Amino acid sequence: MSATSSSTPSSDSPNCPDCVSVSRRQFIKTTAMTTAALTGMSMGLARASAAAPAPAAAGAAAVPVAASSETLVASFYKTLTDVQKKAICYPFDHELRSEVDNNWHITDARVGKDFTPEQQDLVKQIFMGLHSEEYAEAVVKQVDHDSGGSGGLTKSSIALFGDPGTGKFEFVLTGRHCTRRCDGDSVEGAAFGGPIFYGHAAQGFNEKPDHPGNAYWFQAKRANELFQALDGKQRNVALRSDPRAEKSTDTVKLAGATGELHGLPVSDMSKDQRELMRKVMADLLAPFRKKDADESMKLIEANEGFNKLAIAYYKNMDIGKDEVWDVWQIEGPNMMWYFRGAPHVHVWVNIKDKA
Repeated sequence: MSATSSSTPSSDSPNCPDCVSVSRRQFIKTTAMTTAALTGMSMGLARASAAAPAPAAAGAAAVPVAASSETLVASFYKTLTDVQKKAICYPFDHELRSEVDNNWHITDARVGKDFTPEQQDLVKQIFMGLHSEEYAEAVVKQVDHDSGGSGGLTKSSIALFGDPGTGKFEFVLTGRHCTRRCDGDSVEGAAFGGPIFYGHAAQGFNEKPDHPGNAYWFQAKRANELFQALDGKQRNVALRSDPRAEKSTDTVKLAGATGELHGLPVSDMSKDQRELMRKVMADLLAPFRKKDADESMKLIEANEGFNKLAIAYYKNMDIGKDEVWDVWQIEGPNMMWYFRGAPHVHVWVNIKDKA
C-alpha cells in the first residue's frame, strides 16, 4: 500500500489553546445517573465486551450481527476505493501509527466528507465496539459535541496501518479529544493497541469546579474519594505541585523501572485504600470494552505491578480552590493514566508490558 496523506496534529500546551470552544448543545441527560450507577463498582463486575453494532445502512457491507470491531475493520477495508486507500492507508510499521495528541487529525480524510454513508456507518460501528455497552453512545455524543460535528464522528479522521486481511493491522480514529485504536492484538504488549486520548469540554472551554455534564468527571470523583480516605501523612506524599506538561506523544512517556513515580505508592496503602484504588481503576476502564479493560489490568497486574502503582494529585490546577483535585494521575513503571481536568478534561493513557 502507498500513503501520500500526512498527519496534521495540533500541538498542545498546558492551557490547551488548540481546543477551540464550540457551541453548547444538549450532551447527555443521564450523567448523574451514570455516576451513581458506578458507585460500588469493582474490577470483578462484569461488563458487556462491546456495544451491539447498529443496523447497517442500505448497501453496506454485510457483517455478522455481533461482529467485533476487528471484523468490522476488515469489512471496511474491503469497501475502500484506490483513492481512499491512497488517502488513509500506511504500512503497519509507519511511525505515524504510534502518535497521540489531544486535538489532531491523523490524515486529511474526514469521515463525513470522504466516505460513503455505508462506510461512515461501519466507522461508527467500529468505534462503538471499542467501548462498553453502557458508554458507547455517550462517547460518540462527546466526540460529536467537542468536534462541532453533527451525526456522530463526521469531523473525525481515520488511518489504517497494514492489511486486516493478511496480517498485522491497526485502525486509528482521531479528532478533538479523541484518539482510539483497533488492532486485533497486532501491537504486542500494549493495551488499546497503543496510547489513547479522551476528554470533554462539556460546557465551554473553562469548566466549573463540579464539571457539570462532563462525561468523564465521575472518574475524578472516585479518585477524590480515595484521597479523602488517606491519612494526613499519606496526603502529603500524594499531593504534588505541578503535573506533567502536555507535549503530544511525549506526554505518555513511561517512567520505566528506574524512573521516578509521582505520589503515594499502592504498597503504602491499607487494605481498604487498595480496594478504593481498584475502584478508581475500574471507573477509568468502564467506558471501554471488556477485552481492552481485561488486557489493561493483565498488563498492570503482571509481576505484582498493581502494588507498584502510585497516585498523585496536583494542587496547582485546582478549579475553584475547593481541594477537589481536578488534576491527578496513576503511574507505574510501565503505565500512566493522566487525568488533567483543568480547564476541562483531558486524559492521556499508555499501558504496556515494558517501557
